Amino acid sequence: MEVRVSWHENMRFIGVGPSNHAVVIDTTAVGGDGTAAKPVELCLIALAACTGMDVISILRKMRTPPRKFEVLVKAEQAPEHPKVLTRVELLYRAEGVPYENLYRAAQLSQERYCPLSNSLKAEISFAVEAIP
Repeated sequence: MEVRVSWHENMRFIGVGPSNHAVVIDTTAVGGDGTAAKPVELCLIALAACTGMDVISILRKMRTPPRKFEVLVKAEQAPEHPKVLTRVELLYRAEGVPYENLYRAAQLSQERYCPLSNSLKAEISFAVEAIP
């Protein structure tokens, strides 16, 4: 997979991936305008959506689709740079679903299906190249 992020002004960036949908990223820190989600915030939103999609899919297969569903993510960051995430807590809320089904669907998402959850738990190799 390849994505491209381009700088637009101040600290505003626009990213585009294979789906060709643009995502705006900004911050209020270091000269940003706060016009969009911050990068780590966007990462947590993506995590919630990723695992949420898994859970909805699994619950549908269990024939217990929810009337309402949401994922709440609470995260803690280290106080010093690089301010890595040190704890992530996921809370799944679903109306009209037996607890056992919801818990099992969430567990399957975390252990087997959600690429973001599993990437955040894994060691990842990075390569850096600079082109002037």
